[in-house]
Amino acid sequence: MNTELRPFAVCDANSRGRAIIEPLPQSRTEFQRDRDRIVHCTAFRRLEYKTQVFVNHEGDLFRTRLTHSIEVAQIARSIARALGLNDDLAEAISLAHDLGHTPFGHAGQDALNGCMQGHGGFEHNLQSLRIVDRLEARYGAFDGLNLTFETREGILKHCSPAKARELGELGRRFIDGKQPSLEAQICNIADEIAYNNHDVDDGLRSGLISVEQLEKISLFGRHAAEVDQLFPGIERRRRISEVIRRMINAQVTDILAESGRRLAVANPANLADVAVAPPLIAFSASMHVENQALKGFLRANLYRHYQVLRMTNKAHRIIGELFSAFMTDLRLLPPQYQDLAAAEGDARAVADYIAGMTDRYAMKEYQRLFSVGEL
Repeated sequence: MNTELRPFAVCDANSRGRAIIEPLPQSRTEFQRDRDRIVHCTAFRRLEYKTQVFVNHEGDLFRTRLTHSIEVAQIARSIARALGLNDDLAEAISLAHDLGHTPFGHAGQDALNGCMQGHGGFEHNLQSLRIVDRLEARYGAFDGLNLTFETREGILKHCSPAKARELGELGRRFIDGKQPSLEAQICNIADEIAYNNHDVDDGLRSGLISVEQLEKISLFGRHAAEVDQLFPGIERRRRISEVIRRMINAQVTDILAESGRRLAVANPANLADVAVAPPLIAFSASMHVENQALKGFLRANLYRHYQVLRMTNKAHRIIGELFSAFMTDLRLLPPQYQDLAAAEGDARAVADYIAGMTDRYAMKEYQRLFSVGEL
């Protein structure tokens, strides 16, 4: 951790602690303990086989939720350290932020949310919180991971007012219109940097988008011109890597400058001042425009590419039919989820089971339930 934290950074001394009080850690901070618990939990390991954009079996070099989370953590740590904030907390939030994602990426979440209409819905941020608060079963003294309030707050990026009221103190900021910690704000923007730039890389690697298309997008095009000037004739893969690393660096540099400016204007003295200030971690107006252009390009040309949409269609079918089968007969669930259904309701237990599946496990489970000859 950066030992020279600014007064408005989260630290052990101003943390709101854990729901269940534990002995203080002896050789690490509370937020290092959070990070370590996240890294060792079952849901974190499953991220290796969950989709970012491309389904896991489509290629060994494409991003998964695990590699994405590690990349978010690296970017978040760099920003937090440079701003004098708690880089251990930023890392912990980053590593946990996607724990609740379903198989098949956003297509899987949309499908499961559709199935859960009438049962409270499904949202992956809330599911991430449910995993660390309830579903992980590793400790004798409590369910979940018993993380600090600040790590849990950072995991909860979005929340409806109705859900916020159910969460009590953790959800209060969504009702009161307050901001989370600066470390949580950093993780939100680091997530955006990581998935935009690395989806560019995976999209090019897959051949679904082209360099020629991207060169018309200013954020990519201006850095491509810079690389060509510095390394004329560089081979294609190296050129792409050089462009993407420059894009990431430009965005991080922009955030540090804009956030530094906002912090100087707001001049927060403590965490309470951060909560009532406008967002203080942000892109400049010009970089925001460039990012929106890149996001729009990816939405139109990668996420809606017909080959990606084919897998999206399969994902909806697989998750929808799994949900229907389990709801029709809970005896098809593993015993621990049957017990969960008895305690917390059929639909929520089925959603927990499906959300915890990896891409390949969901496909295998579908085959076991619906294919003749599968056991």
